[in-house]
Amino acid sequence: MEESRPPLPPFTLETARQKARAAEDAWNSRDPVRVSLAYTPDSVWRNRAEFLAGRAAIVGFLQRKWTRELDYRLIKEVWTFGDNRIAVRFAYEWHDDSGSWFRSYGNENWEFAPNGLMQRRIASINDLPIAAAERKYLWPLGRRPDDHPSLSELGL
Repeated sequence: MEESRPPLPPFTLETARQKARAAEDAWNSRDPVRVSLAYTPDSVWRNRAEFLAGRAAIVGFLQRKWTRELDYRLIKEVWTFGDNRIAVRFAYEWHDDSGSWFRSYGNENWEFAPNGLMQRRIASINDLPIAAAERKYLWPLGRRPDDHPSLSELGL
């Protein structure tokens, strides 16, 4: 049986938002296997200057990422969408093993297969050092609470 991950393309504003929130929730779990299951087995990624393909590579990448980016918390927001593509903007906060905090800003372009799995992810990301007092993402690790402000509401 072929895997399926609704909502399926073509996307509406509502279904694009559902996809973005599902991705945010999965990434905030910091579970590389869970995250990888939203992608086709042969999914192709560009993350910053790193290129990878396939779920095994995605899992390895995320394991390395969350070993380095500690106390990771993410918010995604739909920028635009059409047919089988969604563009999101995002920001996440994290600290390194020396306790230095960062807010990483970026954009992702997503392309989906007909079964709703992401077949291509292109991410551009910049890191901004911040003081601990400048943090805006203070919820307990895991899923962002529904009443927590969005990127737009936070002015990011």
